[in-house]
Amino acid sequence: MRIGRHDRTAKAATLALLLLIIPGTALADASGPFYERSFVLAADARCDLFQPDVAAALTAATRQAHSAALRAGTSEGDLKATADRASARAARVSCRDPQLATVRQRVEHAFAGWARLPRMEFPGLRAAWVANRLPGTGASWSLTQATTTGASPVTLGYTAGEVSDRLTVVVSFVGRPRPYAARLVLRDPRRAPRAWLGGATALPPEAVRRGYWAVSFAGADPALLADGRTAGEAWRFPDEAARALEQLDPRESFAIEFLFRDDSIASATFEAGDFAAGRAFVSMGPLGGSSPGGR
Repeated sequence: MRIGRHDRTAKAATLALLLLIIPGTALADASGPFYERSFVLAADARCDLFQPDVAAALTAATRQAHSAALRAGTSEGDLKATADRASARAARVSCRDPQLATVRQRVEHAFAGWARLPRMEFPGLRAAWVANRLPGTGASWSLTQATTTGASPVTLGYTAGEVSDRLTVVVSFVGRPRPYAARLVLRDPRRAPRAWLGGATALPPEAVRRGYWAVSFAGADPALLADGRTAGEAWRFPDEAARALEQLDPRESFAIEFLFRDDSIASATFEAGDFAAGRAFVSMGPLGGSSPGGR
């Protein structure tokens, strides 16, 4: 899915941040944008610099910069050290520092438009998370990544216009009975601390995986179905599953497994990508709605 003008606006806002956020700072390596955004976030936490919508936009952009640095080959350990340096620098800056006031003005200018974007695509190596903040009535998707299992379309993400805000997968199986359970499977960082980068469909060995069972399912609202489908099921996962996804390396794969009573399993593979950034983006709420919670 192409975002067109909105995508160009997002890129322009991001470039503006890179050029304006900290005058005189050289972007020596791929972690430069992450350092700069982390510094401003840390300064905001101390000095309450931004309104919630701008802070949420900056949070999404910081997570996106984190993913970009990992894709460029920066290690997670180096990025943690980068974040620590940014926080230490922010702790030394006075909230009344004139340069910080300049940074505040420039960030607000760069991200005011970004925060008003109705849609944004967060591309990965093989797949993308597509975010949508357009207001509407009834069920719709606010964050999605789409794939298939066999010939059956599978969509994972967050829905808008419904009571539940849990991570949801919708599947329309072709020529199969309804599965009796679904689980989200990914690397368990307690057993395998390092990212598992085995390719487009490779998951880590079962011994170092962790699964999260869906906590509910129901017939999917027709508005959530893939094009051309007339029926499907919606499975919802606990909040812990989303938090675990945010901890994955953006290059890692994870899967949704559907279990059938004949002991067969249908698996749909996804890319972690910029899930955390997309989630932060849609957390700003629908356009025209209330801003994120007060500070």
